[in-house]
Amino acid sequence: MPPGQAAPANVTELHRYAQALIVQLTADGTAPEPPPGVTDVPDHWLAPAVAALVRIMAGEDAHEAVERASRLDAERTALFLCLALAVCGLGDRVHASWLGTAFGELAADRPVTPGQRALWLAAARGAYGPVGKIFVLRKLDATAVPAEDERWLKALVPAEPEVTAPPSLDGFSELADLPEIARSLKAAATLRSLRERCAEIVATPATGEVTKVVQGTIWAEDEPLAVLRSLIGQEDREPPLGSLTELLLRDIRPGGDPHLAALALHVGAPAVKASAEALLEVVRRPPPDSVTVSLLGHPVTLRPEGPDQESLAAAEQRIAAERLSGRPRPWGAYALFGVAAVLVVLGLLLFPPLAVAGLGAAGGAGYLLWRHRVAEGQEMRQVQKRISEFSDLADKAVWALHEYARELEARAEAAAEDVAELTRMLRRGPRAA
Repeated sequence: MPPGQAAPANVTELHRYAQALIVQLTADGTAPEPPPGVTDVPDHWLAPAVAALVRIMAGEDAHEAVERASRLDAERTALFLCLALAVCGLGDRVHASWLGTAFGELAADRPVTPGQRALWLAAARGAYGPVGKIFVLRKLDATAVPAEDERWLKALVPAEPEVTAPPSLDGFSELADLPEIARSLKAAATLRSLRERCAEIVATPATGEVTKVVQGTIWAEDEPLAVLRSLIGQEDREPPLGSLTELLLRDIRPGGDPHLAALALHVGAPAVKASAEALLEVVRRPPPDSVTVSLLGHPVTLRPEGPDQESLAAAEQRIAAERLSGRPRPWGAYALFGVAAVLVVLGLLLFPPLAVAGLGAAGGAGYLLWRHRVAEGQEMRQVQKRISEFSDLADKAVWALHEYARELEARAEAAAEDVAELTRMLRRGPRAA
């Protein structure tokens, strides 16, 4: 070893410096001065890769160091440089070929690696500028998403939308609960929620500011840092993540990273558009020609021309039977008439005062019978009033269905506008910058 030259460092010292380098990169975006000889570890890709990173951050030529590291391990070198430069806010200095080498190929039948996910996240947040974002989009686009996949709709609108009955059905909850009408109302509400969620995703702020290093705010997720720590040997190698579709569906759910959601929406656009069009078809379905609903607790069939007379008559009979069938007969009056007859006969034959008592009993029986007839008449009037109310309610329900059909046209037009606007948003895609 020539005099004055430091002895080559061992692998432990190299790892220790690399760890300190990652910590300082995330703290303030600078690199600590490497100790003498720490980047001279022979036959280890990390030594020239660290040297190349320090030179790139200093604005110096790092071509020779990158070449040496790539000969030893091209994939790890490219991944280390891409992630480290993204973390310190210098993603614009990443060479396009490094991204290709580090990212590799995506496939629907293979899990996404932690390195691919970290690059995906960094590019989505604008760490590599528009070119890096387009690069990741092309990688994601290479895996086709089936248009009939309903999981995208469930991911975008996971909660049941709030469905309110239209004005035409106010007071007729029975009609709003009909499966045909409930499906149409729910489809319209879901479609509006889908449009709002997609508009929220498309409104993602410009990504140019995310490359600025602010401690604790930019890389809140652990993907880039965990992969870097794994590369330098600080942690065991990260296991593969979920499938590509699983990650995309997770990204697109409400509350996630808006930049990742924008990329996921672009990839899942065919499935999202297909779901929106299917919801529109449900909204456009006309109301049924004949429905059977329960009014005042009695089923009746409603048609556009009016209530079905047979079901209406049957319901009216049931109303009358319910109110009158349980009413008792005036047995007390009948018994008192019998007693009066006996007393009159005995009075005429044996003791005249008994006849007078019999006449009094007959008068009492007549009074009881009169009260029963009055109550029965009142009950009949109540039954007729109930039947009249039932008939009027059935007529109003028919008119409510007519009004609902007219409202359906406006609702279908609004749903068609939702689909058209959603299609425009999907066609525009995520903003590259």
